[in-house]
Amino acid sequence: MSEHEQHHYAFETLAIHAGQEADPQTGAVVTPIYQVSTFKQDGVGGLRGGYEYSRSANPTRTALEENLAALDGGRRGLAFASGLAAEDTLLRTVTKPGDHIVIPNDAYGGTFRLFSKVLTRWGVEWSVANTHDPESVRAAVRPNTKVIWVETPSNPLMGIADISALAHISHDTGALLVIDNTFASPYLQQPLALGADVVVYSTTKYMGGHSDVVGGALVTDDVTLGEELAYHQNAMGAVAGPFDSWLVMRGIKTLGVRMDRHSANATRIAEFLTGHPKVAQVYYPGLPEHPGHEIAAKQMRAFGGMVSFRHRDGEEAAIQVCNRAELFTLGESLGGVESLIEHPGRMTHASAAGSPLEVPSDLVRLSVGIESVDDLLADLQRALG
Repeated sequence: MSEHEQHHYAFETLAIHAGQEADPQTGAVVTPIYQVSTFKQDGVGGLRGGYEYSRSANPTRTALEENLAALDGGRRGLAFASGLAAEDTLLRTVTKPGDHIVIPNDAYGGTFRLFSKVLTRWGVEWSVANTHDPESVRAAVRPNTKVIWVETPSNPLMGIADISALAHISHDTGALLVIDNTFASPYLQQPLALGADVVVYSTTKYMGGHSDVVGGALVTDDVTLGEELAYHQNAMGAVAGPFDSWLVMRGIKTLGVRMDRHSANATRIAEFLTGHPKVAQVYYPGLPEHPGHEIAAKQMRAFGGMVSFRHRDGEEAAIQVCNRAELFTLGESLGGVESLIEHPGRMTHASAAGSPLEVPSDLVRLSVGIESVDDLLADLQRALG
């Protein structure tokens, strides 16, 4: 499918067909798993299709990367061994010692650890801004700021950032606007079209969608930046393997229909929690009372499958809800077809303890799956007691 043809097709069609042409040799309608490390050359320097070594490029990964680019409306997609590998490659491509990054006050704990424990030792400075308030971001930008890093919706407090407003600030100041779009997926939100420079994913989550693969991705519309990222992807080597690439592609084919169900189920659950006497606060951008609801409604197709809430009786009560749930599986990660429950303060966000990104101790995070919503509601009713 050519770039010209892609402009004529809707998201759900691209998810199944972009980068997924039938195998020219056999007609296989699914991209084969090229489980190979090296490729025969036709004479010294004569590469068939540009392939020489699977770290540099592999046909299965190429198919995924073309698909990723098409889904986000970008010109370059790159697939990595994990979301953090994608983030690390991006940050070491666009920053150097002495540079500064604006980071969000609500973000995945592993991303914060990368900033605070790894990049700091490399001489890259960071400071925290409320990324849900554009003026807070503008005030945090310094002359040496190279990146404004944003999650929307954010993990785990479901904050919403106005991507277009932040894009104006980034372009005014010369910083790159990076959007971690993991919670929304490209089906629900298109950051590049709203002015972002780079989109980041943990493809482990909604893109893979089945809790069976770990992966990450970067997408950009900037050809020069895309080439620089590809150079560093090869030079640093944290690439997605062929089978992992194939699993992510397999997941992406059903991304649209899954996100519709995730969003519908999460909406019902957020409404149930809002009315529950044991629940002090619910974080879900689909609720009209959510402070980012209007922006989310403007820049998202639907509101996603992630819901967080605070327990009225404190930390131990929140932990007990996690332990009592049965259909909601106690576990880290998110975005799979099965529902998960976790305690961010003790689990996914433990690395943010004592920092400006520390999460409330009475917080519970739900990854709402695609099961029967009535069964999920009954499970939460039991778990809350």
